[in-house]
Amino acid sequence: MKYFWLFLSLFITHSFIAQNKVKGQVIDYDTKVPIAFASITYNNSKFNADWEGKFTIEVKDFKLPIKVNFKGYYEKITYPQPKVTNITIKLINDLNEKKAEIYTENKVNNIIKKVIENKKTNDPEKGLSSFQYKNYEYLQVTANPDSITSKIDSIYKKRFLRKPLMKLDSTNYKFKKFSEKQHLYQTEKVNLIQNNQSQYKETVLATRMAGFEKPIYEYLGLKLISYSVYENPFEILEIPVQNPISNFGRKLYNYKLIDTVKIDGRSAYRIYFEPKKLNTNRLRGLLYIDTVNFAICKAYFRIYGMVNINATYTFDYRKDIDIWFPKNRKFKVSKGNNHEDIKILGGTIKFSSDLDLTESKNATDQAYVSIESTPFDIEINKSITFTKPRVKIEVPNSSLKQDNDYWNAFKKDTIDNRKLRTYTSIDSLSVSEKIEHKLFLGRKIFNGYYPVSIFDIDLRSIVKYNNFEGFRLGLGAITNSKLSEKYKIAFYGAYGLKDEEFKYGITPSYLAHKNSETWVSASYADDISEIAQTNFATDSRRFKIYDPRPINISTFYNNKMSSVFVESKFLPKTSSYFGISHNQIQPLFDYTFVKGDKSYTDYTITAVQLAFQWNPFSNYMQTPMGKIEYEKRHPKFSIQFTQTLPNLLDNNFVFSKIDFKTFYELPYLSGQKSSVLLQTGIAFGDVPITHLYSIVPNNLNREAILQRITFAGKNSFETMYFNEFFSDKYASLQLKHTFNKIRLGYKINPEFTVVTRMAFGSNNHNNQHLGIAYKTMEDGFFESGIECNKIFKGLGLVAFYRYGPNQLANFDDNIAIKVSYYLDLGL
Repeated sequence: MKYFWLFLSLFITHSFIAQNKVKGQVIDYDTKVPIAFASITYNNSKFNADWEGKFTIEVKDFKLPIKVNFKGYYEKITYPQPKVTNITIKLINDLNEKKAEIYTENKVNNIIKKVIENKKTNDPEKGLSSFQYKNYEYLQVTANPDSITSKIDSIYKKRFLRKPLMKLDSTNYKFKKFSEKQHLYQTEKVNLIQNNQSQYKETVLATRMAGFEKPIYEYLGLKLISYSVYENPFEILEIPVQNPISNFGRKLYNYKLIDTVKIDGRSAYRIYFEPKKLNTNRLRGLLYIDTVNFAICKAYFRIYGMVNINATYTFDYRKDIDIWFPKNRKFKVSKGNNHEDIKILGGTIKFSSDLDLTESKNATDQAYVSIESTPFDIEINKSITFTKPRVKIEVPNSSLKQDNDYWNAFKKDTIDNRKLRTYTSIDSLSVSEKIEHKLFLGRKIFNGYYPVSIFDIDLRSIVKYNNFEGFRLGLGAITNSKLSEKYKIAFYGAYGLKDEEFKYGITPSYLAHKNSETWVSASYADDISEIAQTNFATDSRRFKIYDPRPINISTFYNNKMSSVFVESKFLPKTSSYFGISHNQIQPLFDYTFVKGDKSYTDYTITAVQLAFQWNPFSNYMQTPMGKIEYEKRHPKFSIQFTQTLPNLLDNNFVFSKIDFKTFYELPYLSGQKSSVLLQTGIAFGDVPITHLYSIVPNNLNREAILQRITFAGKNSFETMYFNEFFSDKYASLQLKHTFNKIRLGYKINPEFTVVTRMAFGSNNHNNQHLGIAYKTMEDGFFESGIECNKIFKGLGLVAFYRYGPNQLANFDDNIAIKVSYYLDLGL
């Protein structure tokens, strides 16, 4: 009996102590970012929080305070409360303290320097003559059912100018039951990674995606985080950030030596790093650095924001080659405390403390994406054979046909029953909902087509509008692979209700080489074109529900064009075009071109054209469906050369044109982005106005501002009037910065962009063009404005102001207000 009372006494004591254990997290009051290694004082005992700002204390007396201190913040004093086991302590910046830059201690600074100096020998991609391994990668979208409330709530749905509507919401209950049975989504792949210092190649050996008979190839090239911890810039969600173990990274981060630990029997420094600007969302983390060879032997990375990002790298020490080789990589993205859905690519960053008392238990808030990849069958310093070395990723047909026995080899010791059910459930859902067909259809629409049997209907040709033709009704199509994979025929016909004229064209094509997508085509068209328009032959087409600029254009020319051309992607990272065309041109406005003692009201131009688009920083994948640009990097370059051919097929003029453009877009982890577009052109010889440069004007020549309201173009000069300027040489520069969306309520979430455009140009042959008055831009043309896009249902407003040497005398004439529209196809 005495043992019973002793046991009961111990049990009660243990329960009493357990109830007084308090877990806490220290975070910044404004940014909600954890404060690593903050000083905690309780009951005359002093210790530090961990690198995530977390700590645990045994509460002896609820009257004793918990004091939290960290340099640059006011001291925070709080008292533990009975029955409160989780607390969040928010520190406020001390604005009175000078924010002098905190320099890293010399000892840890020297360690980081040695890590950078020894990268050439410690990075397997540089230190080894060659290696290859197979890599199993598993991605899942899932949620922990225990973290989701099963409560059915009463909610009030806001309605515009009406009383809120009360409804019962069982979303969380249904989601909890669903996630107890299976994951939301999953996909797996096995790839062969090969590297020999000068070349890198990834070959997909097997892949399967829930709900799809054929995979979404873009996913196979998806790089949510860098494979190597040494890579600089380091990539997260396809956004480059400075690696903390790089020379420039040392200027951005502070480092703190925590202690020395043992990994695989070797001593390693444990070093914490964080941005020098504590309120930024750059990388934070822990680096474990070998004390002998200064290689990274383990790493933790974290970014806090609208989505929380966690990455863990582990390594095996290979004694025979003195290298820490990758062992495992884990990556997790979870939703923060925000109102938007998780966006894996380009998501806006904002922090949500995981110990915050207001932590949401809503279904979507608890969903997360995780990826785990594990290398196996590792071969080091052996001869490697590369197949198709020009492409970075190859997806052969055989990778799509692996059976269940192949995949069973990758099952873990602990069977995940939810994983087993996910494929069966999503496959059946995909069949019933025709998800794969909808994706196929979405791809076609994204490129401007709708498939009907053996034809893809050209959606851009159905209806258009401009001031010359009025409404232009038409029908166009191109044959698809159901008819033939080697041949295709594109054709269209259209009728203008205002000019009462038919237009038509036909283009038969032959696939000369499949892997390089080399097509040989012939074409004939009798149509109209905008004057002084620059089109790059290598530009890809994208579907637009409307094309805003031509709506207000009145000056066109009729062009009967016969051409033969070749399009190819034979050169690495390059799209190329070569063609010869014969053009019979008739201006559809009052115009005469003077050449010496001859005058031309219509004329013939026979020309050869060579064009390239080079994307040197993008990466490409070879799939059974062709070559795909799976990593679209910037800058991109386009160059085009046009030369008329004298004395060939009645050519009237001899001239040359060289056109160039480059585009650069820089995304930020904050969700904002900046872009630069530089475009230039120069023409030599006798060039008619139809082939000069007008630099994309988009403003009507009307007196009142409201009368000039039209749709804004994507990269057009909104305050420049149609036919105001013409040049035979020009240069234009456009700068943009887009901020995050602003939530104003009731689905009104505008996105603001600030824009500045400028252009310079001249024309040395003004006396050759009769019948049309225009100006030149030797002194430059400047405009700036604000775009408020996507205010509601894709609609927005933009406003621009014209200034500088070509500013107009009347103030109102320098202002342009336009309507913008962005169509989101959800692809």
